[in-house]
Parts: sequence; C-alpha cells; structure tokens
Amino acid sequence: MIDQSIFLRKYQASDFADYYQMVSDEAVMKYITEKALSEAEAREKFDSMLQINAKHERLGYFKVYDHKDTFIGDCKLEFYPLDTRCLEVGYILKEAFWGKGLATRLCAQMLALADEVAPEMAIIGIIDPANTASKRILQKFGFESYFVGMEDDLPTEKLRLAKA
Repeated sequence: MIDQSIFLRKYQASDFADYYQMVSDEAVMKYITEKALSEAEAREKFDSMLQINAKHERLGYFKVYDHKDTFIGDCKLEFYPLDTRCLEVGYILKEAFWGKGLATRLCAQMLALADEVAPEMAIIGIIDPANTASKRILQKFGFESYFVGMEDDLPTEKLRLAKA
C-alpha cells in the first residue's frame, strides 16, 4: 500500500545539495557512519547512488518528501552488494522528522516495492546495533538478527526478512 503522506523520487544529479545538507549533520549520521560526511565523502557516496539508480528502473535510492514537498530524508532498496540474491532496505530521516512514524512508513513502502519487484528475494537491513529505534522498526516487519559485530570498521547489526 502506498503511503499518501510521503512521496518518493529517485535521486537525480541536481539533488546533491539536499543530500549533502542531510549527511553533513552529525545527529543524522550518528548511527550510519558515526560522523558527518565531508563534502568530498558525500559527493563520492552520492555519485555511487546515482550509478545504482541507473542500473534498475525500480530499485535504487529515493529522495523522500512530505505532502508539503519538504525534503525529509531518503530510503533505498537495492541488491545487497555482498549477496545479490538478496535486497537491502535502508532509510535516513532528517532529525526534525524523527519520532513521527515516518521511518516505519518508509520501510513499509520499500517492503511493498520489494514484493512487487522480487517477491521471492530475502531482504537485509543493516543498522548500528545501538540504533534501537531502527531495530524495532525492522523487527516489527519480521526481520531477525543474524550478525552483530564490526564491518568496515563500524559497529554493525544485520537483520534478515526471509521469504517463504
């Protein structure tokens, strides 16, 4: 079911300023990279997101707006790089939009998209183990933890939603 209060559009090259504003915020990035991204780091990540967006019509990285056309964050659904037999879901919200149920609604939209695009594929969610809010969201949808440790020098927890 599509949530009528949030809107998604794949990132385009012209969206870098919005993306950089979000990922240069320490609070937003605390549970993602443990630090704000520099402009060079943000540009490198953003360019890789655009490359992923070009590879698949329906999968990729999406800019998220509310009903007032305000940029509130982003989300992704992409092939999991370490196992392309799985999809990876993710979401980031600007701090002003935390605690309003938006991440849950974004996750629901990404899972609905996954059911449309590849209903048989398992879905992976990767979080910082200290991010209890994100873990609760994934568990609400049936994700189960299967890895807790360090990956790429960051504390990492991986959760999986297996498909029957």
